[in-house]
Amino acid sequence: MTGDLWTSAVRRQLGLGRVLPLGGAGDGAWLTESAARVALLGPAERVAGARVTGLRVGPAGSADGRAPAKGYVAAVPAPPSALPPGPLRISADFTAGTDEPLPAVAARLRTALGTAAVERLGLEVAEVDLRVTGLSEPSAEDAGAPATRPGAPPTPSTPPKPPTPLTDEPAATLTAGTSGEDALPGEAVPSLGDPEGLASAPDSDEGRVTRACLAVPGVTRMAGTLGGLGRAVHVTEQSAPHALPRRHVRVELAADTDHRTLDVARAVRTAVTEALPDHPTVAVLITSLERPQAKSS
Repeated sequence: MTGDLWTSAVRRQLGLGRVLPLGGAGDGAWLTESAARVALLGPAERVAGARVTGLRVGPAGSADGRAPAKGYVAAVPAPPSALPPGPLRISADFTAGTDEPLPAVAARLRTALGTAAVERLGLEVAEVDLRVTGLSEPSAEDAGAPATRPGAPPTPSTPPKPPTPLTDEPAATLTAGTSGEDALPGEAVPSLGDPEGLASAPDSDEGRVTRACLAVPGVTRMAGTLGGLGRAVHVTEQSAPHALPRRHVRVELAADTDHRTLDVARAVRTAVTEALPDHPTVAVLITSLERPQAKSS
């Protein structure tokens, strides 16, 4: 099994989906399909009259998004088995109610998905393909509850359900033995966003890169998934025709949903390039999107 096939198998097993180009050919940024779904399904769920039952993102040009990508050449080396930069297609299956015409519901859903892809993520979307998989009658809740008779006690309301987390990964928390107070004298305490503790290694390139990434607004943590042993910082040497070999850095991280994803990736590339004296090329892979945690006062 080749390296790319092995990486693809790992991505499928982890549920990350495709590695999608983020921005254009010169942005050097990618986003996992699972992270893209997080940002797209939120706005889709708020579209009245539609319930999305399936969503995929792939290269434009085929109804199922599985056609070979005919994109552009990326300015920097791409992550393993990543799609090249180029236009994308969003394909969604949904059920709709019967109380209004289907074209009206589809138009709202198409607008919500396309707007979120561009404004919240920075994906280059050429097509939004929708398929109606079923029709549903308006429920009693949608139609409105029957009026309460005069003098009757109010019906107790059902407590709201807690919000569904954006990712399956648990939020980072401090546990016993990991806070500054519980640490042994002289023991380095890894940052919550730096599970490998690279930020505490001041003399290593990986440490410099990690600190530069975590200082960028919108970065929540380092989150390596595609590389060996879950490493989030990968430093390699790339040969170039008619030039000396140049180092290349790939960083894998999680970002929050308060910042536009492409803007975060661009800022990370700049920060990492400036953090190392030889100014290597940089590729950014955002593996998950998360709600920002409230900062304690």
